[in-house]
Amino acid sequence: MSQQGASPARLRFRSINGILIAGALASLSLGYWLLAGGSTRVAPVLLVLGYCVLFPLGLGL
Repeated sequence: MSQQGASPARLRFRSINGILIAGALASLSLGYWLLAGGSTRVAPVLLVLGYCVLFPLGLGL
């Protein structure tokens, strides 16, 4: 059956989405860089911030 008038769902990203995703990428990059250098305090915090906070917010807002 064809659905006439139905349009495909589109994601609508605004500038805040780009800022949050860029922040997530920066946090992840810095976190992995610090982790490679031996950081055991700051690196995990940055990785959790990037993966669990900034990236989902960037996709969901």
